[in-house]
Amino acid sequence: MRLYLFSIIVFGGLFFSKAQEKAPTNIILMIGDGMGLTQITAGMYFNGNKTALEDFTSIGLSKTHSSNSLVTDSAASGTAMAAGVKTLNGVVGISYKNKTPKSILEISKEKGYQTALIATSSIVHATPASFYADVVSRKEYENIALQMSTSVVDYFIGGGKKHFNDREDKRNLINEMSAYDIVSSLSKFDNSTASKIGHFTNRDEPNKIMDGRLPLKDAVQSVLNKLDRDQKPFFMMVEGSQIDWGGHANEIEYVISEFNDFDAAIQTVLDYTIEHPNTLVIVTADHETGGLTIPKGNIKKMRPSVEFSTVGHTASMVPVFAKGPSASTFSGIYDNTLIFTKMLNVINE
Repeated sequence: MRLYLFSIIVFGGLFFSKAQEKAPTNIILMIGDGMGLTQITAGMYFNGNKTALEDFTSIGLSKTHSSNSLVTDSAASGTAMAAGVKTLNGVVGISYKNKTPKSILEISKEKGYQTALIATSSIVHATPASFYADVVSRKEYENIALQMSTSVVDYFIGGGKKHFNDREDKRNLINEMSAYDIVSSLSKFDNSTASKIGHFTNRDEPNKIMDGRLPLKDAVQSVLNKLDRDQKPFFMMVEGSQIDWGGHANEIEYVISEFNDFDAAIQTVLDYTIEHPNTLVIVTADHETGGLTIPKGNIKKMRPSVEFSTVGHTASMVPVFAKGPSASTFSGIYDNTLIFTKMLNVINE
């Protein structure tokens, strides 16, 4: 009888401890460049009064200022979220104290995570660059490309091919990136069995979604399929880059179409989390662009009438949406550097 009870206690305890083991948390950070609350509101109304963001469980507000301006740019804000430090506008990956901290992507890799970057801009643009590069000017595209070529990014999809193979130094970084399978289409990305894969969607900057660009949701799904294949925890950053460009142009159709493309990608990620509940999804913006307002609208048609107040960025706080493990920690009002800190806490759990 004692032996029987001992067996129940020992083996039951082992079963209980196994059941309590927590799967590592995947992190998907989605950044709508230039996507303030009004861009979300306008996009929601133009999309039949619905958005994937309504399914998120926690909502916060992020203070976006850089170290030298209330109105940030994407380089400073991207660096704040990627590495947890304030910096000057235009600087990527280097703090205002001239320190070069590791980004959340690089820290994730050190902890055995897979890593991925997707952008509807060039892959060397300020926001994606903040996760792997350190340069004093965001315009150092060839230097950023060089750092990308030796980075710890496992999968990437974005434009900017010319910065890798049509360079002033005459180097062809694509030929040097022997660890990668650089593919020319998303179908070839899907079919590749390589452990590191890159897809350049354009020689320079990708087209608008209105002009036939690859839907962001398709790129996201392809990368998620590869990450599933690897069966490791992962960190992925997805940027809807051109919401910002529509704001700079003061073109509401451009803003709305890019927001809806980003929104569809958010839904793809939320669908993924149904079977992968150990995935934390964070959706935010680096800043607001255009000073967009909705002074009036048509309630019957659910159509807002909008106005822009600037062709630049503004200092408005931006929303932070979170769903999944530790999502509640993203509620409240806080500096954008704390987005990095909160993600780091999740990885260190």
